[in-house]
Amino acid sequence: MSENVVPLHKTPPPPTTPPPTLAPVPAAPALPLWVRSGRKVRQVVTHEHTRTAGRLAVRHSMYVFGGTRIVSKRVWESRTTSRYERMQRTAEAAGNLDLASEWEERAQRFREARHRRRMDLLTAPVDAAKGVLITTGMSIGALVALGVVLAIANKDVGDVLTPLMAVIQLIRWLVVIVTVVWGPLLTVGPLLALLALWGVGRHQQAAPQWALPERLRTGEGEPITPSIVVKALKDLGVAPLRTAIKEMGDAGASMLGPIRIAGCGVEVDVTLPSGVSTVDVQTRRRKLAENLSRHEHEVFVTIPQAARTVRLWIADSGALDEPIGPSPLMTDETLGADYTKGKAPWGQDLRGDAATLSVFQRHLLITGLSNQGKTASLRSLALWLALDRSVQFWIADLKGVGDWGMYDGIATVLIQGPTDQHVMQATEMLEEGVAEMERRIQAPPGTTFAPLILIVDEAQVAFMCPAVGDDKRPYGGTRATSRYFNAARKIHNQGRAVDVLLWQGTQDPTDQNLPKLVREGAHTRISLVLGSESQSRMALGDKAVDGGAAPHLLRQGLDKGTVVIASDGITIPAGQASLTVRTHYISTDDAAVIADRARALRSGVTTAQVTEPAEQRDPLADIATVVGTAARMLTQDVIKALAALDSKAYGKWTFLDLKRVLDGTGAEPYKSDGRMSVSRDRITRALANRNGGTGSASGAA
Repeated sequence: MSENVVPLHKTPPPPTTPPPTLAPVPAAPALPLWVRSGRKVRQVVTHEHTRTAGRLAVRHSMYVFGGTRIVSKRVWESRTTSRYERMQRTAEAAGNLDLASEWEERAQRFREARHRRRMDLLTAPVDAAKGVLITTGMSIGALVALGVVLAIANKDVGDVLTPLMAVIQLIRWLVVIVTVVWGPLLTVGPLLALLALWGVGRHQQAAPQWALPERLRTGEGEPITPSIVVKALKDLGVAPLRTAIKEMGDAGASMLGPIRIAGCGVEVDVTLPSGVSTVDVQTRRRKLAENLSRHEHEVFVTIPQAARTVRLWIADSGALDEPIGPSPLMTDETLGADYTKGKAPWGQDLRGDAATLSVFQRHLLITGLSNQGKTASLRSLALWLALDRSVQFWIADLKGVGDWGMYDGIATVLIQGPTDQHVMQATEMLEEGVAEMERRIQAPPGTTFAPLILIVDEAQVAFMCPAVGDDKRPYGGTRATSRYFNAARKIHNQGRAVDVLLWQGTQDPTDQNLPKLVREGAHTRISLVLGSESQSRMALGDKAVDGGAAPHLLRQGLDKGTVVIASDGITIPAGQASLTVRTHYISTDDAAVIADRARALRSGVTTAQVTEPAEQRDPLADIATVVGTAARMLTQDVIKALAALDSKAYGKWTFLDLKRVLDGTGAEPYKSDGRMSVSRDRITRALANRNGGTGSASGAA
């Protein structure tokens, strides 16, 4: 059995594999010493402290060299005719031959005077010797005479030489002092000369641009100097201008007039050389501003009266972003208004002077993009005028958000709302203004009337209104049949003479929402920021834009309340066609306070507020009703009967209103027995024709 037992053997363990031996990573080869040293040198050289020290050394060294060059040039010009020749070349380049001849004569006189001085130098030594001998002899004689006087006074013969000996001692001490000082002076003198040259170079910034301090390199706060203006013009990209400046002996300085302080900036007139147009400078306003280290809105280019001249107004950096302060209407509760002789305190011009505007017998138009301060600017003028109790207001606010709500109790008519019905009411308000204007015109000569101001804010809503009346005449539009357009034109044509004025505010002008005849009928044209030059021309006219007016270059959202105005009612510098004004902002709450003062000056003005559409009537049907069964009726009786039928709708009707309704219907008034009458049959026929053509007799008054 034991033989059959198979002995059990343990399975030998698998052989263990020794872990792999990793080869040692070779160490990075050490960089050569010259490479490591080069890197350190580069770090040191490019360090900001090293660069600052280098700029400092170069800057002050160049101040000395530049000062030497400037002083040498000044000395050379003082001893030669180079200055006269340079000015002569400048005058010739500018085409001013008379001035060139004058400088040539001055140079000739300088040469003659210099020749005389040189000829005098030939005899100068002999003359000097004679002068010294004569002066010495006279001085010794005077001293001896003084000594004689002292000897007589003191009864001492020795005093005769006392004055002479005193002078000799003085001379000896002067020699001693000079001997002592001369050595140090020889040492310090060159240093003082270098310091003086350094001062001249530093004042003229005679160093490379990259070596100047950071403030001067960036131009931040850099004052405007003649050299900066000339360099800005030279780098403007106008080849004839650049060439002319190079040819001028004075490097273009003669082009500039005096640089004057003007409000929060400076103003300078630049006479352009022949061959350079003012348009070349106007159209490069942005580049000119950048050359002057300013933003585009901080440089204004206008055209003064002088030929071939541009006027540059350059603001101090950031000055136009500062507020101008509250309106005098808010700070002075005693301030009044005078429609005839007064001027509204409206804001400040760019020179910092108060900008006041006369509104006497002037139609007004103000336009601009939305939400740029148009309503506030227009309302501030109306608030000032409201302080004159004689002025009447009819107001149509076609925005209808309450911007004019404070005129309740001041305005006789106040329409507030943006719908077509409100446009109809605003149109009828203007037509009533036309009727009032015609009534005043027909009054006896010498009759005086209270000023009537018709204000339509958001007038573009009226021009774009699609509503059409029963007489087939549209309320909006720009055609000859447009009721609003025609009423505005009639007031523009004759309203000024009888103090019936139209003030309109509109936004984003186009030929569709601001017709040419309407915008050109305004005496005072005002624009806030606009989107294009073509819109600026619509708002202000070609003359103002060609003269430098550029509301399209104002900054939307940043220049709120800044307007460009073209009007004879505001003081504009001679030669300019427009003025840029930063208007005072009066909030709605502050406007309500000012309106309370105006309301207190007026006795019980009842405002006809129209915020909901009025009841519509059919004038033609009402005329047929009042005529009744009579064969005909006098027009005066028809008007009275209509007023009795509905005094609100027809209470102010005149013959012109009646004629306007009947014109084109075939039932026009005619003369019967020498008096204007209306025929019943014609009215009936007109109603039948209209109802047959439209299918209904409902219309709008």
